[in-house]
Amino acid sequence: MNAYPTLRIVLDWGTTSFRALLVEADGRVADRIESQDGIQSVPKDGFATVLQRAIAPWRERYGVLPVYAAGMIGSRNGWVEMPYVATPADAGSLAAQVRRMSLPDGGSITFVPGLTDPSAYPFPDVMRGEETQLVGFGLSEDRTVVLPGTHAKWARIEGGTIQRFQTFVTGEIFGTLARHSFLAKVARQPETPDWQAFARGIAVVRDDPRPASLLGHLFAVRTGWLAGRVDPAEMTDMLSGIVVASEFEDARTLGWFSEGDTVAVVGDDDLVEVYRRTGEAFGLQIIMGDEDCAVRGCLAIAAMAEETRGAA
Repeated sequence: MNAYPTLRIVLDWGTTSFRALLVEADGRVADRIESQDGIQSVPKDGFATVLQRAIAPWRERYGVLPVYAAGMIGSRNGWVEMPYVATPADAGSLAAQVRRMSLPDGGSITFVPGLTDPSAYPFPDVMRGEETQLVGFGLSEDRTVVLPGTHAKWARIEGGTIQRFQTFVTGEIFGTLARHSFLAKVARQPETPDWQAFARGIAVVRDDPRPASLLGHLFAVRTGWLAGRVDPAEMTDMLSGIVVASEFEDARTLGWFSEGDTVAVVGDDDLVEVYRRTGEAFGLQIIMGDEDCAVRGCLAIAAMAEETRGAA
């Protein structure tokens, strides 16, 4: 029995890590549990065991609590493969496709579906987890929203729906180059971000009068070092500036924004500051979303699904 009806458990269960959040009905996080039990390290029949072991202290204290999960745990490599809801979509569209499963101890877990944009080129684009951030941020105002991450997303909200979106693999490209390219042999990682070096990287892309692309700019980090104008301690942040600015340059070319537009940045880690600075460098007015958008969005979708189930 749930003696604490306002409490919920929201899972952020990704490829390499597990995070469970104990949240109030309003989305306030009361407690959290984290581990390295990402989906790639858990056997297909072991997800329930990992979950129950992780949240056992909460269940001992509060009883059986409802669990909600979005993101990669609902992927083909996760616990259960959830469908992708096609854009344009709203919270109701997502709520209509949730899946509730019983847990061995008598509780339940509700999986939130992902989102797909069938109009994307050359194949339908997909997201898992970011749809909860968008719903939590709010769909009431027409807006372009940027969701930083390993696979960053640009989404357009119009008419109360998520109309379309596009993925940029910016974080993955940066991580690969920083750790495994020619830069890794020379670069020294600073203890804190070097925002001046980051801004220099942005300027390489933004101020180039030629129609150059990321591949045409990357080697500037090395040639700047060879010319004695870039210190090894500056190289990583300069690389970051080049890669993220290239994302913004591509997004502008593809029509996601024009100079002077207002764009929202939504996330819960240090990347939101990276994207805020880059957006402002490209002449944008930046609105910052709350850190708990994903939690609030997941709860809103789940609550709508429960209302629909109760009315059926």
